[in-house]
Amino acid sequence: MQKEADKVIITVLGKDTVGIIARVCTYLSENGINVLDISQTIIQGYFNMMMIVDMNASAVSFSACSGELDRIGREIGVSIKCQKEEIFEQMHRI
Repeated sequence: MQKEADKVIITVLGKDTVGIIARVCTYLSENGINVLDISQTIIQGYFNMMMIVDMNASAVSFSACSGELDRIGREIGVSIKCQKEEIFEQMHRI
């Protein structure tokens, strides 16, 4: 059974451009991070994506992944944020 601590929520937000999903998913794949679920929408030219990923077999730490995705986001003009699932769950409890 998968440990909850291995799941990470990744959000991507910004102006829509070609290749956002490809760039993010290429990084994840190259580092052994599996996409469990993905949802994306484009509203009036703004791109919004939320992913749940499994870092169990990842070649990088959570903090390295978060930093690299932040850098990639700056390069392609979007904001990319990572949160461990347990933190995300606690923040969004009613």
